[in-house]
Amino acid sequence: MGFLIVIVVLAFLFWLFIVRPQRRQAAEQRELLEALETGDEIVSAGGLYGVIREIDGDELQVEIADGLVVRMARAAVAGFVEPDEDEESAIEPELESVKDDDGSVNPS
Repeated sequence: MGFLIVIVVLAFLFWLFIVRPQRRQAAEQRELLEALETGDEIVSAGGLYGVIREIDGDELQVEIADGLVVRMARAAVAGFVEPDEDEESAIEPELESVKDDDGSVNPS
């Protein structure tokens, strides 16, 4: 009887830590693929970044460089590329530094 309880507990733990997270990840991937639209910036499973120019069923026409459009499987999309908020705030002017004769740096 105790052996049966151990097997049931191990099966529950397997489901809890392995099966459930994989199902959740698969559902998120399905939602991502269904949400693809023309103009979205994406990254592929192979690491290519591009912008979707056309969607035709399970095929995407993705522009990876100016004027260079490749055909890609919809399932190869790993995720969206979100614009970095840090880049917008990094446009502030930087302080210029001037070295003194003794080698110390003083902002001007």
